[in-house]
Amino acid sequence: MTQILNADLSNPRHAAAIVELLNGYAMDAMGGGQPLTDFAKTNLVAALAKRSDVHVVLAFAGEQPAGLAICIEGFSTFACQPLLNIHDLAVAKAFRGLGISKLLMQQVELVATALGCCKITLEVLEHNLPAQALYKASGFAGYELNPAMGKAMLLQKKL
Repeated sequence: MTQILNADLSNPRHAAAIVELLNGYAMDAMGGGQPLTDFAKTNLVAALAKRSDVHVVLAFAGEQPAGLAICIEGFSTFACQPLLNIHDLAVAKAFRGLGISKLLMQQVELVATALGCCKITLEVLEHNLPAQALYKASGFAGYELNPAMGKAMLLQKKL
């Protein structure tokens, strides 16, 4: 039986699941292929708990952590409303292909609706075709304001 729930960051079971699942995602090719640092493993949940704008959805298959979505609130200036960004979405390898990602996406949408968000945003690697198929099936599309100007691109500058 799969259970989807909003994580309680003060719950040790949930905290351990977050670190385990995010570390598994980080070690996957789509997550960069490197484990989380010891610092991140030790401090992640406490740092997330300090932020009122973070929402974590967990999936458990029986007693096993199976998937997570870590979401961070943002703000749409054009809509003058909050938005919810899916920063991390991952399903443990042993539980892929069972529809868990769809269940996580449904719960994220419920969280966003409850927060009064105007939209949900996310980023996806161009060669992560399974994730792209999930997002398209969930109603996501490339972001553009004016088709003549093209779709938005995600850029970063590491500090």
